[in-house]
Amino acid sequence: MSWWNLAFATLSIFIAVIFGQIEAGLAEPYAASVSTLNAHTVLGWSLSAILAVVTGWRYVIRLQERPQLPIPYLAASVLLVGLVFVQSYLGSLLVWVYGLHSIPVVDAIRGGLS
Repeated sequence: MSWWNLAFATLSIFIAVIFGQIEAGLAEPYAASVSTLNAHTVLGWSLSAILAVVTGWRYVIRLQERPQLPIPYLAASVLLVGLVFVQSYLGSLLVWVYGLHSIPVVDAIRGGLS
């Protein structure tokens, strides 16, 4: 089951990153939010690549029919989970702290405040 979860997650993250890029293109980031938005973007693309590698690694392990998962694979998976938490935190900052795509912030930017 873990193989199928990883395969679905790999497909899903690419879709999420593409839609995230569309949203970032529609956003009107102001100076204070740009560094967080850039970090969120870079980490999103990095996560998609890392997840694809981990999924491929898991596929090879699956073909070998090992009774246990190797420790380096488990460590990489824990690191991946940590990066997902960081990515979620950055996304939360963009919405709840910087207010990107929230109506008051969009109205303020359109009104000339930056």
